[in-house]
Amino acid sequence: MIIKKLPDAPFKDMPDHGDITKQIVIGPEDGSREIVLRYFKVAPGGSSPHHRHDFPHLVKVEAGKGAVLDPQGTEHPLGPGDYVYIHDNEPHCFKNTGPEFLEFICIVPVRGEG
Repeated sequence: MIIKKLPDAPFKDMPDHGDITKQIVIGPEDGSREIVLRYFKVAPGGSSPHHRHDFPHLVKVEAGKGAVLDPQGTEHPLGPGDYVYIHDNEPHCFKNTGPEFLEFICIVPVRGEG
């Protein structure tokens, strides 16, 4: 069994995303061979690129206000307690639309964090 607190989770470099931080809360270093639990913070005005991956994402918004953009670029508002499932190869983007950090948990398969 592994028990961690978020401040103890290591940060992962995101060189092309200066307004986003990522922490690996639970991953392969903890013995997880199938899934990785990550924690993202998106600064006010920040966003991820509109992109896709060949793996699904499970997301739970923890704090802040934001939006997720669907494949057509339509914004869907997000707030604390919202959940999002992104299918394999589905174009998406997370965007902070509020004055505070948008914070969310994102679970992906181990191959998604490679």
